[in-house]
Amino acid sequence: MPTENALKARSNTRCELCTSIDKLAVFPVPPTSDLSAQQCIYLCATCMAQINGEAEIDVSHWRCLNDSMWNQEPAVQVMSYRLLHKLSAESWAQDALEMIYMEDDVKTWAEQGIAAAEREGPTRDSNGTELQDGDDVTLIKDLKVKGANFTAKQGTMVRGITLTDNPEHIEGKVNGTRIVLVSAYLKKA
Repeated sequence: MPTENALKARSNTRCELCTSIDKLAVFPVPPTSDLSAQQCIYLCATCMAQINGEAEIDVSHWRCLNDSMWNQEPAVQVMSYRLLHKLSAESWAQDALEMIYMEDDVKTWAEQGIAAAEREGPTRDSNGTELQDGDDVTLIKDLKVKGANFTAKQGTMVRGITLTDNPEHIEGKVNGTRIVLVSAYLKKA
């Protein structure tokens, strides 16, 4: 409870990202946290559910990051940065990422969490089937291979794939060349 009491005092009993007062709880900032107030933030149920993947991302809700990214608390800056990175397909989020300022150690902490999140989760094919090292897959569309001057044709079998750190990519040999393929264009054989 000392952490929660410290977070309540620090945040004025408001969500540290969106300032809501709805069902607040302590959120340890990954990838590691000692559960101290310095490594945790106070979040509302809406922010918590979207961050944990229990609810769909509501892009308009996260416009609050334009304010929270300037918070003086490193843990709040870290979560703001990570969420902006996740939403970087949105022009406003990309603009915010370009403006955000963090000390080097805080930015390192933020980027460690992004790298850990990208490694987390299984690699899945176009049908949602989990892929493992050594699986055989088939291309579901023609793919132009950059730098190798050939097109990998739909229906091509890729045997003995290797997973990468990014769950959206796999490595495999096509036409004798080892290439990186997007898992969304594959189906498990």
